[in-house]
Amino acid sequence: MGQVQINVNGRSYEVGCDDGEEDKVRDLGRLLDERVHGIAQAVGQVGEARLLLLASLTMADDLAEAQQEVDQLRAALKKAKDGPVGDAKAELEALARRLETVAERLEGT
Repeated sequence: MGQVQINVNGRSYEVGCDDGEEDKVRDLGRLLDERVHGIAQAVGQVGEARLLLLASLTMADDLAEAQQEVDQLRAALKKAKDGPVGDAKAELEALARRLETVAERLEGT
């Protein structure tokens, strides 16, 4: 089992993970630290637990929005597959644009 040290809001944490997942956990730790830092700049140092809670809630909100987009894309793709061939091309192009938007949002998170 791997061990990773991550830093969040100036504090160091040891986190266990599966072997080979160390880089991923470090990257996730950096994302969390960035989110906590942004919240701390907006509301101040309101306590570590509250900052972590707010960061978790905002990240969960991002994830829920992305999942909703994915569900809508799946429904639209199913509709495009079941619809007439002429409509499918336009639907697929629209889906491709929406997927790119979702991917950009997730990469920026």
